[in-house]
Amino acid sequence: MEFLKYQHVERFGTDEVDGIEFGKCYVFPKIDGTNGQIWADGESIRFGSRNRELCLENDNQGFMISIIRNEMFRHFFNKFPDTRLYGEWLVPHSLKTYKKTAWRKFYVFDVMVNDKYIKYDTYKRWLDDYEIEYIPCIATVENGNIETFNKILEKNNYLIEDGKGTGEGIVIKNYEYVNKYGRTTWAKIVTSEFKEKHVKAMGAPEIKGTYENEDRFINDFCTETFIKKEYAKLSVDGWNSKMIPKLLGVIFNQLITENIWQAIKEYKYPVLDFSRILKLCNQKVKVTLKEIF
Repeated sequence: MEFLKYQHVERFGTDEVDGIEFGKCYVFPKIDGTNGQIWADGESIRFGSRNRELCLENDNQGFMISIIRNEMFRHFFNKFPDTRLYGEWLVPHSLKTYKKTAWRKFYVFDVMVNDKYIKYDTYKRWLDDYEIEYIPCIATVENGNIETFNKILEKNNYLIEDGKGTGEGIVIKNYEYVNKYGRTTWAKIVTSEFKEKHVKAMGAPEIKGTYENEDRFINDFCTETFIKKEYAKLSVDGWNSKMIPKLLGVIFNQLITENIWQAIKEYKYPVLDFSRILKLCNQKVKVTLKEIF
């Protein structure tokens, strides 16, 4: 097997996950670390981050070396050689309220065999036998709706220190679901802390009329948390001012890629001035991360 990038988890209510709530859904906490994967090639165990295969000379914040030192993974892959483990390596990003004992651990959130997802009830037993950490299912829901999922979201404090609020959000999986494009896709709902709906640091733009949709797009999707998460990803191996152009480009690219379809639907197929969105995005980044500008 070779490196296989993990799928994008879509916002609940978008076209990509339309109808996922019908049937039996498993709801999981969403944690804020860095994505990792582990698989075997018949001779050795291999490792990946979100976008690349890892090696000891180019690890991802100690993820690979930590797993190599844990013999339970070697025993696991001896038993399940065709298995791929996806998970979160919990190191500091945007959310800093996790328990001290939670950090620098790998939490499996999906398991594949021959590139097909295995149901939670099955892989839970496998991982338990080898004492491998995984993100637990916190609820199952039959034919749910946004109100049902929001109630679960509000009670999600998995790995969070007592009295420090809730986690990043939840992920909804329906193992029988295939979207209209023929893909198995999961949905996510993030907490209100991760979905600021109003510009805070820079204030809401006062321009109206022609640019109303562009301003709304920035307010809805270019949140402080979104900006800080992208900055954290880019600066994981260090930061210098020469990286600012790349940071601005990456944030704008991710902002459009991840949110444009939802905006098109919510705003009823608007006309958008992407030049203005770029300027507003750069302005929001500079205010949010003013310490690096």
